[in-house]
Amino acid sequence: MRHLKTVGPIPLLWDRWRLGNPFAPRLLLPELLGATAPATELMLDLKGLQADVGRRVLDALHPHLAARRITVCSRNWRALEAFTGNPRVRVIHSVGSARQLRALRDRFAGRRLQGVSIHARLLDPQVVQDLRRLADVVMSWPVQTLGLARQLADWGIDGLISERLDLADELDVGVAAG
Repeated sequence: MRHLKTVGPIPLLWDRWRLGNPFAPRLLLPELLGATAPATELMLDLKGLQADVGRRVLDALHPHLAARRITVCSRNWRALEAFTGNPRVRVIHSVGSARQLRALRDRFAGRRLQGVSIHARLLDPQVVQDLRRLADVVMSWPVQTLGLARQLADWGIDGLISERLDLADELDVGVAAG
C-alpha cells in the first residue's frame, strides 16, 4: 500500500503526478492494524526526521504486538532505536545514497543487523555480498521490472519492494495471505 506524500506542514498531498485531497479521511495506523489479520506482517516505513517518530509508532503498535509481528524500516536510523530489542518487531535500516551506505558500514561494523533495505542503484554483486555478512535480511527498492527482479535475486537479495505485485507471479514466488 502506498501513501501520498506531504509537503511538510503545508496541507498538500501528492504522489508523482497526482494531487490528493488533504481534507479526505486518512487511514491511521490503529485502523490499519485493526483492518488486517494478526498473521499479516506489516512493513512500516517511517518517514521524517522527528526524533520521537519511532516512540510514537511503538506506542500505537503496543496493544497489537502480542498477537502479531511488525517490520519497521527507516532511513532515519534514530527512529529505529525505539524498537531495538523488541522480539515482535524486525528492524530494517534503509539506505538511499552512497553516503548513507558508507555510514551504515562504518556505524554497524562488527554488529549484526536484522535487515537492510537499499536502493537498487547502489547494488552490485559485491555490495550484496557485503550486506549479507552484515544483515539477516537484505531487501531492495524500487523493483519495477522483471529483469531487475531476477538480477537482484541472482545476486542474493532476500526481498524486493515494488509497486508491481504481478512480479511475484512472474517470479513464481509464494505469497502468504493472512
